[in-house]
Amino acid sequence: MKLINTPNAPAAVGPYSQATVSGNMVFCSGQIPLVPATGELVNDDVANATKQCIRNLSAVLDAAGSSLNKVVKCSIFILDMGKFGVINGAYEEMFGEHRPARAVVEVSRLPKDALVEIECIAEL
Repeated sequence: MKLINTPNAPAAVGPYSQATVSGNMVFCSGQIPLVPATGELVNDDVANATKQCIRNLSAVLDAAGSSLNKVVKCSIFILDMGKFGVINGAYEEMFGEHRPARAVVEVSRLPKDALVEIECIAEL
């Protein structure tokens, strides 16, 4: 097992790593829409927040030797299922033609009061 931590994504805010590689799989911790360079939370709208989460996941995957094109499953946690369409559009824009398995779950609250959090599992 190998722990992944990169300065190109927000640092873990607790006792966990940004990702763990086990065998040929990368298990990414949930990413909220923090800008790594500034620590600023992108919470102006859910589309921008979704894109920032995916940019963060991309940086973690890159550090692990993987990429968004190798993602096999995403879990998306959102505050408002009424924003599903907007989130879906931003997600599609970032993933392009790649279509990993996915779950979307409405939750009551996320870390730092973020609008969205995304985690993923990918192949190396």
